[in-house]
Amino acid sequence: MPIGSFQALKHRAAKLYVELELARSAVMNAARALDEGRDDAAVARAASIAKARCSDTFVLIGNEAVQMHGGIGMTDEHDIGFFLKRARAAEMTFGDAAWHRDRVAGLDGY
Repeated sequence: MPIGSFQALKHRAAKLYVELELARSAVMNAARALDEGRDDAAVARAASIAKARCSDTFVLIGNEAVQMHGGIGMTDEHDIGFFLKRARAAEMTFGDAAWHRDRVAGLDGY
């Protein structure tokens, strides 16, 4: 059966799509800041926002993918479990989302 035949899964997938688009927009903003040659503080702020958003989104999508596949993603029969493990490792690489949110707050004077 296609995933679209289950309304609850459609809503979850739509939420994940929105989160993915928000993360993509944050990354595009950080790239734009570099391309435009903005000052170091603006680039650092945009990069931290992108990293925090991507970390949260990657882990959320990994967790939801396992759940949407009925938990079978944690077995060796599907690669979903590997993506979830990769998401958890990537979340901590170069600082986790909380560290980057704190960095943005510091750059904004809080």
